[in-house]
Amino acid sequence: MLKEWSKPERPDEEEIEERLEAAKERLKTQQIMIKEKKVPVFVLFEGWGTAGKGSVLGKMILNIDPRFFKVFTMDIPTEEEKRRPFLYRYFVKIPEAGKFCFLDSGWMDEVTRESLHGELREKEYKSRIESVKRFERQLTDNGYLVMKFFFHISQREQKSRIKGLEKDEVTKWRVSENDTWQNKHYEKCLDAYDHYLSSTNASTAPWYIVDAKNKKWALLQVMETLVSGIDTALQNSAMAVPLLQNVFPIEKIPKLADIPLDKEMPQEEYKKELDALQGKLRMLHNELYLRKIPVVIAYEGWDAAGKGGNIRRITGALDPRGYEVHPIASPEPHEKSRHYLWRFWKRLPKTGHVAIFDRTWYGRVMVERLEGFCSENDWQRAYNEINEFEKELYDWGAVIIKFWVQIDKDVQLERFTDRQNTPEKRWKITEEDWRNRDKWDLYEDAINEMMKKTNTTYAPWHILESNDKKYARIKALKIVVEEIEKALYGAR
Repeated sequence: MLKEWSKPERPDEEEIEERLEAAKERLKTQQIMIKEKKVPVFVLFEGWGTAGKGSVLGKMILNIDPRFFKVFTMDIPTEEEKRRPFLYRYFVKIPEAGKFCFLDSGWMDEVTRESLHGELREKEYKSRIESVKRFERQLTDNGYLVMKFFFHISQREQKSRIKGLEKDEVTKWRVSENDTWQNKHYEKCLDAYDHYLSSTNASTAPWYIVDAKNKKWALLQVMETLVSGIDTALQNSAMAVPLLQNVFPIEKIPKLADIPLDKEMPQEEYKKELDALQGKLRMLHNELYLRKIPVVIAYEGWDAAGKGGNIRRITGALDPRGYEVHPIASPEPHEKSRHYLWRFWKRLPKTGHVAIFDRTWYGRVMVERLEGFCSENDWQRAYNEINEFEKELYDWGAVIIKFWVQIDKDVQLERFTDRQNTPEKRWKITEEDWRNRDKWDLYEDAINEMMKKTNTTYAPWHILESNDKKYARIKALKIVVEEIEKALYGAR
C-alpha cells in the first residue's frame, strides 16, 4: 500500500482553513448524533516516529466534548501486559456505545516492531495478523466504527524532524531510540509497514494513509476522513452483518437427551477420590505458576445443576492467591454498552493463574438469544466470534476447560422445591429460575446448537452428569487434572 500510494495534492492555505472549519463544525454536530445512536468510534493513529500523530490528535479532540472520548498512548507492553493475551490491552480499551476512543499507536506498532527486531517468528507474525483481522472485524460487525490512519513521511523529512527536536533541550525527549532506529533502517521498516498495511486493509476497517509533511494538511485529511466515516456509520448503524462460515475444527458431540444420567458414586469412594484428586491438583497448581501457564475454566449448566458445589471442590485444591472465580450475572450498564465479550476479556487471568467463570460468554447464544436481549443476527454471529475468542486464548497458551452441568427436569424440580422449602437455601431460588424452567425445551434446543457449533478441538465441551452431584464433582476434578497434565507434560 505505501509503495503504491500516490500523495494527494495539497490545497492552498486558504482552502485548508475553510475546509478545516467545515470539518470541525461537522464533527461537533456528529458527536451528538453518535451519542444518540449509540455508535462507538475507535480511532487508531499509527505511522513513522516524529510524523506528528500526537500533534494532530491534540488538535482534533479540541472539537469533541471531553466527556465523550478517551485517549490512550500505547507504549511497549509492560511485563504485566505480556502476561495477558496479545489483544488484551487493546480489547479492554474499546469505547462504550456513543463515545470515542483514540489510540496513539497500537496493535500495528506492536506487531511490526517485534517483527522488525526479530522477536516474532514468521509463524507467530502470521498468527498476530489473523488475530488483528478478527479483532477489527468483530468490532465492526458489532457496530463499531474503526478508523485507522497511517502518518507517512519520507526518510529525509523524518531525519530533519529528529535533528530539529534533538537540538532543543525542551523537545529532545520526544525523540525515542526507536525513532532513530526507524530512520536508520527506513527501507526495512517501509517494507514491513507496507506488508502489514496490505495484510490488514479490509473494506470494513480500511487504512487511510496521511501525507504528514505539513501538520495542518495532515489534520485536514484526518478530520475529513473521520467525519465521512462517521456519516457512513450513522447511516448503516442498524444493518445486519453477513454470517461467516466456521473455519475451526469441530468435533461431534451427543445431544443432551442422549446422555444417560444414571451415574452415581458411593460416599466412601467419593471421599477417597476427592482427597486424591485435590491433592494432585494442588501440586499441579504450583507447576502452572512456575511454568506461567494460564487456565480458564468455564461453567454452564441448568439452574440447580450443582455448578457452585462443583466449583468449590476445585477451588478447595488451589492456592487462593492464584485463582479467581467470576460469577457472571446480567451485564452492568457500562458492560452492556460495549462488545459482549469485553467483560470477559477484562477478567482473563495472568499467566500461571486460574480463572473460573460461573456462567460465561455463552449467555449470548442462550439467555440473550431466547429472551430477546440481542438480535437474531447478533446471536447467530456469536458462534464464530466465540470460537475466535477461544482460539485467541488457546494460541496464548491457555488451558481451556468448558463444562456443561447436566441434570434432568425431574431432578431440577426436586432441587427447586427443596430450595423453596428450606429457609437457608431460599436465596438460591428466584422467579426467573421458574420462568426459565418453563422454557426448558427451547433452552435445550439452544444448548444443543451451541455445543454442536462450538465443540472445537482446542476448546471442547465436557458434559458433567450431575443427577448425582458427587459423581459430577469427581468427573470435573479428573478432567481438570488431565487437561493441566497435558499442558504441562504432553504435546499440545
